[in-house]
Amino acid sequence: MKSFLLSGVIAIWATGAMAHSPLNGTTPANEAIVSEMPTEVLLDFKGDIRLVRVAITHASTLSMNMDLGEQTAFTQEFTLPMHNMGAGVYVIEWRGLGADGHALNGTFSFTVE
Repeated sequence: MKSFLLSGVIAIWATGAMAHSPLNGTTPANEAIVSEMPTEVLLDFKGDIRLVRVAITHASTLSMNMDLGEQTAFTQEFTLPMHNMGAGVYVIEWRGLGADGHALNGTFSFTVE
């Protein structure tokens, strides 16, 4: 009985883990140090997602929403234009909806010297 119950718990956990579409990578990479301000940021997810909000914070300034433009479809890759706010740390906070209906969110950062 215990092994049957344990098998069920593992199966449910594995199904839930596979259902989500976590962030696979970014350009610039998380915690990267770059010498020039990028003109855009790239977000690459492991599965389809629809971004609903992306905000950027520079150094300790207030957060501002980034323009998602026409990028409202479910997809794995997003390219968003960047605005140069000078040297310092940029923190990108994103929120989205996975194709499976799960809400997703996360952050990454990079530094411009």
